[in-house]
Amino acid sequence: MIQQSIEVRSATSDEIPRAVAAIVAAFLTDPPARFAWPSVHDYLLAMPVATGEFAGSSFEHGTAYVSEDFCGAALWLPPGVAPNGQALEKVFRDTAKPEHMDDLLSTFEKMEKSHPREAHWYLPQIGVEPNAQGKGIGAALMRHALARCDEERSLAYLEASKTQNIPFYQHHGFEVIGQIQVGSAPLVTPMLRKPRRPEA
Repeated sequence: MIQQSIEVRSATSDEIPRAVAAIVAAFLTDPPARFAWPSVHDYLLAMPVATGEFAGSSFEHGTAYVSEDFCGAALWLPPGVAPNGQALEKVFRDTAKPEHMDDLLSTFEKMEKSHPREAHWYLPQIGVEPNAQGKGIGAALMRHALARCDEERSLAYLEASKTQNIPFYQHHGFEVIGQIQVGSAPLVTPMLRKPRRPEA
């Protein structure tokens, strides 16, 4: 049986809600996200706002990639572009579980310090909604962006928020470069990928 190719493209400004919805669905069981918002009600209210501050600049730069059916999205920040850290902290302070606040903010502070000093692409969020997982959408999203990284000879960096996703990232060339564990907050694993030479 021949598997159909999965079309990946940049989301338009009109499509931001659909792309963010895919991320929100995908991160419903994400350990750091649910550490911030253990209540599903609070999560569903806050996560779209947090995504906008964490990775929203990807839409402005045309580097928010989506599958054709909007079941998956990968929100990449190009070199020199960073999350809106102050606004993201405000979202956490306004909405996250107070008892988890210190460990949560310390985790994100350490994440920021784990970035490579060299210019690099950053992947704050990639996800596929649960009922569409296992169909190659995540791999297609990853290949699409990494082809550009390779073309530009640029590093790519991310943090794995689920240990079970690490092999997926390793398959695409990422290597573990550390671990972030603060108090009772979930483990976060920084990963870095060096550019590959295009196959002849």
